[in-house]
Amino acid sequence: MIRPVRFASNAETAASNAFQVVPAGSDEGELQRRALAEFDGLAESLRAAGVRVHVIDDTPEPHTPDSLFPNNWVSFHASGTVVLYPLLTPNRRAEVRLDVLERVEEESGWRWPNRVDLTGLHERGAILEGTGSLVLDRTHRLAYACRSPRTTPAGLEEFAQRMGYEPVVFGALDEGGVEIYHTNVVMGIGSSFAVVCLESIRNATERSMVEGRLRETGHELIAISLEQLGHFAGNCLALESAAGEPLVALSEQALASLDGEQRERLAIHARIVSAPLDTIESVGGGSARCMLAELHEPTGYSSSRA
Repeated sequence: MIRPVRFASNAETAASNAFQVVPAGSDEGELQRRALAEFDGLAESLRAAGVRVHVIDDTPEPHTPDSLFPNNWVSFHASGTVVLYPLLTPNRRAEVRLDVLERVEEESGWRWPNRVDLTGLHERGAILEGTGSLVLDRTHRLAYACRSPRTTPAGLEEFAQRMGYEPVVFGALDEGGVEIYHTNVVMGIGSSFAVVCLESIRNATERSMVEGRLRETGHELIAISLEQLGHFAGNCLALESAAGEPLVALSEQALASLDGEQRERLAIHARIVSAPLDTIESVGGGSARCMLAELHEPTGYSSSRA
């Protein structure tokens, strides 16, 4: 997790993220204070649930208002590979920090010796914003991706070839008919469940394809509505505590939007961990899953700290 130092509304990303809404009368100092409190609250909730959380401070310069969403620029894989991604806007590209990778390896005691650097793809218009653009079924090597300016065919193809994933591509629209900017707003996948807004996939063939792939791979579908998608109910992440307990992280707003049956079904698969993220969600346009770059222990790597 990247702890923000200058959180603010990002004018460069607003054009492709309909979830960004800046509260009237809020200055950047106040937004930073509120976002920092929410960030610390989520980190503490995860630690209380037994998750090992590595928090690294952002730097004041260059100004990266969305730095607390690291999953868009980096992903860690059990193959011992770390992937760096091409982001759409210039001020988000400045978030990529190799010192963060060094700190994570030092603190975790794990090593990801292989690096796939896709960051330069933006120079030819190929964009792929990490596990925002991609919702990965790592067991079955499937990469779910909804088309948007932040997820282009060329970027997706490069990732799939380099990492050995099969793309599952579809279109997704919000309640207003606007293209949804990131796939991880539409869906979240655990080992045995998938929270997904099938309503957002207006094309019947693509909707059937996504539903079929999820069911074929043994996931119980917990369907959410377009309204619940708007509350970030699909922006959840399956995690595991240090003791091996399955968990799922999402925001307080997202959890409150679920009905009793949805909560019960989700809780069968994982213990629910939540925290209030209202400022981050409204100003930044992202939620709990976006704030977490999950670590996968490299296969076969042994360490006393692992």
